[in-house]
Amino acid sequence: MTVHSAWLLTNGQTAEDTRLTQLGATLPADPLTVRSGILPGSATGSAIVAAFGLTSQSGMSATVGPGRAVIQGTAAQGAYPVTLSDATPVTIADNTSQYARIDLVCLRVYDASYAGEQTTADLEVIQGTPSAVPVVPAIPELTLPLYEVRVPAGASAGGGGVDWTTQVLDLRATTVATGGVLPAYGNTTVPGAYPGQYRGLGNVLQRWDGTAWVPYPQAVGGIAPSDTFAGAYTGQYRDTFESRLQRWDGTTWQELVPGFSLNGAIAGGGTTSTAYVSTLTGATTPITADFTAPASGRVLVRVTGRVVSSSATASGYLTVAVTQGSTTFQAASDDLAAVGSGAYPHSVATEFQLGGMTPGLVYTATLFYRSSIASATATFANRVVHVEPGR
Repeated sequence: MTVHSAWLLTNGQTAEDTRLTQLGATLPADPLTVRSGILPGSATGSAIVAAFGLTSQSGMSATVGPGRAVIQGTAAQGAYPVTLSDATPVTIADNTSQYARIDLVCLRVYDASYAGEQTTADLEVIQGTPSAVPVVPAIPELTLPLYEVRVPAGASAGGGGVDWTTQVLDLRATTVATGGVLPAYGNTTVPGAYPGQYRGLGNVLQRWDGTAWVPYPQAVGGIAPSDTFAGAYTGQYRDTFESRLQRWDGTTWQELVPGFSLNGAIAGGGTTSTAYVSTLTGATTPITADFTAPASGRVLVRVTGRVVSSSATASGYLTVAVTQGSTTFQAASDDLAAVGSGAYPHSVATEFQLGGMTPGLVYTATLFYRSSIASATATFANRVVHVEPGR
């Protein structure tokens, strides 16, 4: 095992020690100290962290890969840059107890200038105490935990060993230079070091605002990601899973460009009413389409259906009324109706534009029907109302 540390040895620091430990990674914890952690990155760029990775796990042994780290002492001591330059095996001691225990695989610095008799940096295992409810052993000063290993009762090289797949907790935490984007790994719940610090969490870039980690677009006025629950300010925009933009109005996300609204029914019914009605004999549920008025305040309304009358001289009128809440915005009207005349079935359609709506309010379009002659039944089928935003 070769562990290098710069500015630790009282004498004998080599040029190699100095070169290998030029980390440039000190993220402030306060005005005098920095945060301990390991440098992120991998050879292929495909992983957040490769340093000090575990390989060759078998029985009671595993291998810790090379890596570089910073370990902060007291404010008076400063920070110790440490590099493990070789893949190094570690061995977990047998557990002869009837209870499990928890061990820690750690990087540890010893500095005789402040305590103890040795001055060195090591990769070591801190052994826990067997217990019915095992706990993590106390972490000494100048120690950076890498892994927590649960050692079952009776574990030994010849007796099953450690389950390295399910009984190991990765404790590695990242650190970067001041001003660098911190890839959160092992420290996702740690607050920021200063307002304006950035970090990457999954596929989201976040900025520390002095109180909380805020998705980066929220902080600068850009488009927030689709999973943003609440806007940061009125007028902010966010993407949606449907690839449309929404605008935060201070309370809810509103569609920037509302989509179309459509409703209809194949089955139909009839009426002898010469006044407009919204229900039919045999079709007692009104057909409605709710829509949000766009910024233009205008929509295009299409009405289609199949009409037939019981009298060759009668006609069936199919139209729409638009309401906003309990207020009628546009009443059912012959001027906006599709008309089918006679006893032979006709497919009819009409479309028209309505303007003057209040942007952002929800309106309802409802189909209405009537017969031109009270003694004749007008029957309507394949009824559809379609509303889409206008410019």
